[in-house]
Amino acid sequence: MILYSQLTPWDPLNHELSKLFNALWDADVNRFVPGKDYTVSLQGKAGFVQQGSNVARDSASEPLFHNVNEQRLKNTETYSAFISLLDNYETSTGMAEMVTPEERAENNRFLDAVLKTEVMKIAHRYLVGKNWSNPDLKNFKTQLYDIWFHLYSREGRKGPDSCGFEHVFVGETKQGHEILGLHNWVQFYLQEKLNHIDYKGYVARKKKSRPDEDDQVLSLQFSWKGLVKPMGSTFIGVSPEFEFALYTVIFLQSNERVTRQRVRIEEYELEIVVYRHGQYIGTAYPVLLSSNNEDLY
Repeated sequence: MILYSQLTPWDPLNHELSKLFNALWDADVNRFVPGKDYTVSLQGKAGFVQQGSNVARDSASEPLFHNVNEQRLKNTETYSAFISLLDNYETSTGMAEMVTPEERAENNRFLDAVLKTEVMKIAHRYLVGKNWSNPDLKNFKTQLYDIWFHLYSREGRKGPDSCGFEHVFVGETKQGHEILGLHNWVQFYLQEKLNHIDYKGYVARKKKSRPDEDDQVLSLQFSWKGLVKPMGSTFIGVSPEFEFALYTVIFLQSNERVTRQRVRIEEYELEIVVYRHGQYIGTAYPVLLSSNNEDLY
């Protein structure tokens, strides 16, 4: 029998996880529908940019997001709770983070919101069945808080400066020359709306000359805070609870520093990648399986 920790990027699709993740996808009633809840403008193909460069050819004269149903963002509990967390962090690594009582309360409100969803209930049942999580909901919430919100030091010795949630969902900058993380479409949209993100173009997936505008997994190039991310992969339109559940399952199945699982979710063949930072999430993102796409985390 092949153990989860022995799987590599060259193994065939993990059918068990594919089945689970498709169940999460089907249960994701809060997922935004392309063409209805949002529209994107893909425009041009991204050019090659070396990591650390702050200059990139701009193949997109307009923003990625043409419009998003902001009323639905505000009125959906998990989205509104999620958005309240996005301004709680110093995005530059090396600068110590401090969590105020208000921010801790916001973290807990977000977890309470996602734990009520069918997506997280399905994930919790799966994790309990594998003996990776406790059946008690309070215990599970504590486990989620620890792996996602526990602060740790990513760079320097000035105190804890990062956590899994900040890196994956908010984004960070390293030493003023590199973008880390930022794999969430809501944060991308909100930062783009503030003119903090400049979308540069897309990378097509295998066997397609360009993505479709209703694709819900995209590989993007963009600049943020004066820096360029040569390539970053992200789900588009999915709910916060979907990504939270997906990455939590991958994280808890292995103690390896990096876990890669090849899965098929709907029409998308993906590699889900999760890095550990000790007992906590370091980074997590989807990679569209294509001939020229390598995510720079």
